[in-house]
Amino acid sequence: MTIAVDFDGTIVEHRYPEIGKELPFATATLRRLIEDGHKLILWSVREGQLLDDAVEWCRKRGVVFYAVNKDYDEDTPEKNASYSRKLKVSMFIDDRNVGGLPDWGTIYRIINERVSYAEILLDEPAPRQSRKKGWWPF
Repeated sequence: MTIAVDFDGTIVEHRYPEIGKELPFATATLRRLIEDGHKLILWSVREGQLLDDAVEWCRKRGVVFYAVNKDYDEDTPEKNASYSRKLKVSMFIDDRNVGGLPDWGTIYRIINERVSYAEILLDEPAPRQSRKKGWWPF
């Protein structure tokens, strides 16, 4: 599977343009996905030196991406061809998803078990919610 992964807010906390603290288990999960044979693409708003810093930060932690901000490796013939900016990937891992970013254990489970986030949420017991007082009836 080819998977696009955001950097800020997904692998590390939001501290742009600085590099934030790693989110728990982010690089360990990414290394495991690579070991499992998945192609990971870093898909980030970062450019220039800020992007280079993010790539190097990941490399130092054992996460080497198949490609960065494109869906092909530098050694492929596609690099000189015109291409769409839209990535051809199976999945995006991004904190800006509808519903937010699940924890990295859940992300691995979604990919490894090929289940939806909804299926995982249905398996977990619902947290007890206290009823709030207010004008909204729900």
